[in-house]
Amino acid sequence: MQINRLFEIIYILLDKKTVTADSLAERFEVSRRTIYRDIELLSQAGIPVYTNRGKRGGISLLDNFVLDKSLISDREQSAILSALVAMSMLPNIEKTELENRLSALFQKDSASWISVDFSDWNSAQKTIFDKLKTAVIEKRIVEMEYVNSFGQKSRRIAEPLQLWFKSRSWYLIAYCRTAGDYRLFRLSRMRSVTVYNDSFEREMPDYQYEEQKVHSTKVVLKISPEMEHRVYDEFEKFKKDVEGNFIVTMEYPEDEWLYGYLMSFGKYARVLEPERMVEMMKKRFEESLKNYL
Repeated sequence: MQINRLFEIIYILLDKKTVTADSLAERFEVSRRTIYRDIELLSQAGIPVYTNRGKRGGISLLDNFVLDKSLISDREQSAILSALVAMSMLPNIEKTELENRLSALFQKDSASWISVDFSDWNSAQKTIFDKLKTAVIEKRIVEMEYVNSFGQKSRRIAEPLQLWFKSRSWYLIAYCRTAGDYRLFRLSRMRSVTVYNDSFEREMPDYQYEEQKVHSTKVVLKISPEMEHRVYDEFEKFKKDVEGNFIVTMEYPEDEWLYGYLMSFGKYARVLEPERMVEMMKKRFEESLKNYL
């Protein structure tokens, strides 16, 4: 309790510059003698705190204390505060006073430069996210019912290591005990998640998870100018032919998701390579047409 009070006293002094022992004693519900004992401890720890007697006296910190003692540059301080603001925008993130305290510590206001909205999440996925967040933080074993990209269902026992947001989707990096290896699980494909009390000791490996573990197929598309907005939204590299069509090269695992994605362009896109996928697209469009005959 005393350590928390000492930190709080420093934050108050950084924010208000000068306070009285009586106001601190009232705030923390302790005696004035206890407050003066705390001030003495802070002074012994190298914090330049001092007291002034008289009508306008009180407890203060030496001017420029933060600037003299800090090893963090002004630009780095702004970056830290901005990152905290961004984090506070994310869903399911516990709100704390850290941002306000660091604002006082750095003697500058934090600017809200970003707004993140995940309101399109359904309640089921939010529940799964909350469970996995708890499991990652507390290192708890999880069991999940999972549907892979080929539509195959399985139950997995896993050690959750990190939640990862990439390409507009949330993923879980975990050591899958069922497979005996590290795996990347997409949250939207989880049908249920159970968090057990059993804990694990495994840490996140030094290397980054390699998506190349899953075999990818190189696909070349020709996309009509009418889909220009999607090309700019969904692809980083592309070129145009003499007719203004976009020529896009992409690499993804060849599964149901990939075929569904390609078909979402309808008449505005055509697979150029590989040839076997051209034939598969023809077959799939023909089968889809039967639903309307």
